[in-house]
Amino acid sequence: MIRIANGQGFWGDWLEAPVRLVEQGPLDYLALDYLAEITMSILQKQKEADAKLGYARDFPPLIGRIAARLKERGVRVIANAGGVNPPACARQVRSLAPQLKVAVVTGDDIFPQLDELLAQGHELRNMETGEPLSAIQGKILSANAYLGAAPLVEALATGADVVIAGRSTDTALTLAPMVHRFSWAWDEWNRLAAGVIAGHIIECGAQSTGGNCIADWQTIPDFADIGYPIVEAEPDGTFVVTKHRGTGGRVSLETVKEQLLYELGDPKNYITPDCVADFTSIRLSGDGENRVRVTAIQGRPRTPMLKVSIAYLHGWKAVGTLVYSAPQAVEKAEAAGRIVRERLDQLGLKFDEVHTELFGYNACHGPAAPVNPNPPEVMLRIGVRGQERAAVDRFTRELIPLVLSGPPTATGFGEGKPSVREVVAYWPALIPREVIRTNVEVIE
Repeated sequence: MIRIANGQGFWGDWLEAPVRLVEQGPLDYLALDYLAEITMSILQKQKEADAKLGYARDFPPLIGRIAARLKERGVRVIANAGGVNPPACARQVRSLAPQLKVAVVTGDDIFPQLDELLAQGHELRNMETGEPLSAIQGKILSANAYLGAAPLVEALATGADVVIAGRSTDTALTLAPMVHRFSWAWDEWNRLAAGVIAGHIIECGAQSTGGNCIADWQTIPDFADIGYPIVEAEPDGTFVVTKHRGTGGRVSLETVKEQLLYELGDPKNYITPDCVADFTSIRLSGDGENRVRVTAIQGRPRTPMLKVSIAYLHGWKAVGTLVYSAPQAVEKAEAAGRIVRERLDQLGLKFDEVHTELFGYNACHGPAAPVNPNPPEVMLRIGVRGQERAAVDRFTRELIPLVLSGPPTATGFGEGKPSVREVVAYWPALIPREVIRTNVEVIE
């Protein structure tokens, strides 16, 4: 049996979680998941500004902080913190933790190759609209293929204490240690699917140990010291989801079921680079306090394609807020929203979208919100999105004047006019897996 924990569900997750996982109990592997689709474009822009950047910058200091304990306890780290610049991330880790052997996985970043790929006939059509990538040429910020567990397993085989990748799948961070330690073959589909599902359960950190849990959330103990998830994996593909003893949170059938449904499309066809997992085959059972056993998982062969995550510029946006107090808070906020729209029309400004919502009234539930005609206060939030920055900037000057030229009791305007920001949109595409060439390098 091996113990695999996940201590980061996204870039910005609790910095203490990985430290406590290593210190509070036995582990064999520590997975750290940093990347989301929008994160890749942010990191690409950072790399364009400084060639030494483009990775999760809080990762190297974290490894430096726990390096001695990792070495002492034999815990190996697998992370996709490399973003769009895994080698730079690895070199920084080595400088802060020279006692650790670091391996880096590259090959997912196809941004520099896009012109060549298009010339070869790979249109990288949008999976939702069918448009070819040429429709957004000149606006692309990043392009990364989702790598599976294979190159991570290759990196673990070097004996590295820390394995750093770019855009690997979230599930691969957990599957890779299982394949490495149990010597699974790449066509043992049920076992690979078990590793994928184990990774899916723990990839969002504490979301599987009581965080963000709807089921009886008021009784979940000690959120301030919530334990992050651990998978106790067996060679046959069965595993237990748990957490360190004495930590807060809860591992239960309900918390695991909620996480299983996270970002799930067709439950019979959960497609990853490593296999296709059938979530309808999963069997869950209690295995003691804060322990859920997962068995009977079935999988099928991997597809011939890899998914590519492409981020591109899609115009500009700005969002502003005002707060209105009772009496007639809702009426005042709705009137203010109408005034802004009328003034934008009078100026002849065109936008792709103008969106208005009232916090404290209908922002979360929309038309399904309970009727509450006279809340003590509401926040008007109004935003625009368009292709012309000048039009969006003009919008930012139409909200604050309402403090004196609109309905009474407006407040909450201390930050001044809203900021104009670039809109980064997502372009999902497919590419034949043989096009993607990965490489593993040990950083000395």
